[in-house]
Amino acid sequence: MIFTGKNILIVGTGISGMGALKALSTVQANCILYDSNENLSKEDIMKKLPEGCHAEICIGKLSEEVLHSLDMAVVSPGVPIDSPFLDILRAEGIAIIGEIELGYQLAKGRIIAITGTNGKTTTTTLVGQMMQDYFSSVFVVGNIGNPYTLEALKTTEESVTVAEISSFQLETVEAFCPEVSAILNVTPDHLNRHYTMENYAGTKEKITKGQTKAQYCILNYENEYTRDFGLNRCPASVVFFSSRRVLEEGIYCQGDTIYIAKDGKHEAVMNIHHDMNLVGTCNVENVMAALAIGLSFGLPLESLLRTIKAFKAVEHRIEFVDTKGGVDYYNDSKGTNPDAAIQGILAMSKPTILIGGGYDKQNEYDEWIESFGDKVKLLVLIGQTREKIASCAKAHGFTDYIFADTFEECLKICTEHAEPGDAVLLSPACASWGMFPNYEERGRQFKAYVHSLS
Repeated sequence: MIFTGKNILIVGTGISGMGALKALSTVQANCILYDSNENLSKEDIMKKLPEGCHAEICIGKLSEEVLHSLDMAVVSPGVPIDSPFLDILRAEGIAIIGEIELGYQLAKGRIIAITGTNGKTTTTTLVGQMMQDYFSSVFVVGNIGNPYTLEALKTTEESVTVAEISSFQLETVEAFCPEVSAILNVTPDHLNRHYTMENYAGTKEKITKGQTKAQYCILNYENEYTRDFGLNRCPASVVFFSSRRVLEEGIYCQGDTIYIAKDGKHEAVMNIHHDMNLVGTCNVENVMAALAIGLSFGLPLESLLRTIKAFKAVEHRIEFVDTKGGVDYYNDSKGTNPDAAIQGILAMSKPTILIGGGYDKQNEYDEWIESFGDKVKLLVLIGQTREKIASCAKAHGFTDYIFADTFEECLKICTEHAEPGDAVLLSPACASWGMFPNYEERGRQFKAYVHSLS
């Protein structure tokens, strides 16, 4: 697609919008930067512009003159695809793509793309390291915090790009076609945006939209949605992984050992306790997915195993922080939905004081509460969802919870109730919005508090 000289509306002025602006400015498109927030000023937005970039800035209502001049719109993932504003653009016949599609069309080289409700960041980071340990030109981009558009024009035909892609970003892919894709799992999340699980799962499946049997898709056999997709309608060649059963083809874990099954042969390749530094079944699955991606991409097994053995946990994902007063503290701030938070609980081996609650994404918490078993001795609840979670906990017979009005009060309650031999786990099962700008800041504040303890 040709962007030079086109009048392109960039919808959204966050990190994704600024990445798109920088890329489009470089290829000499005529950029109009738009934000619907009428409380912003043009001066506020001007301060955020990347160095050397210029754009016409529109706030609030888009004028008819600007609307009729547009050739295309690039939409940030924070803008719902069914928003009334995008309906206006469609009615005008204006093509709409997202930042991921823009990056793909500007980039060169080979691409790996990873999505899923949980495990994306750990798997993407691990696969990125696998590629960096083998290739000289590697870019890790996408939902991991580094916009694809900021790196796309740096790529060459020899480059490998590893992209973490959210469901919001997949809403707007068109020609996007990775050499290897992965859907790690699909569990309830973002239903305030996608409305139904069918819509949400269908959006995740769009990562394979451009693929054929010449490419590969890595799927979790133990997830109902990904198994059904792989067996019935995936356009790519499927490689399954499993944490619960022996597979005749694929990668699976039995006991303490990960095996590769291929052409009737089953090869034991690594021990999950001796050969990896990550904890929990979720991370065993992440490692198997990464192995499948690397092998499908053509890397030698020996190189992949060396990377896995050296790899440490990703920040904010079941991350051990410190032991203070005989209490272990874990930062799982990236546990932003119930299924992710269940994995955090399953990884604990001590009586646990759990921090839960936050922004309401219209999720249900029954399975999360049921996973407490005899591990969670106290639940400290914060944020918008605390009453909803408390009601759910009571319905399941769990009444050992305390409300906290602030994060500081929550952390103080945890340390007051923790005894030597306990663990304190920040794994909220909710997004951070409303109390924090993002889950990273929530995790950083938790870690700072722990490190400040005597």
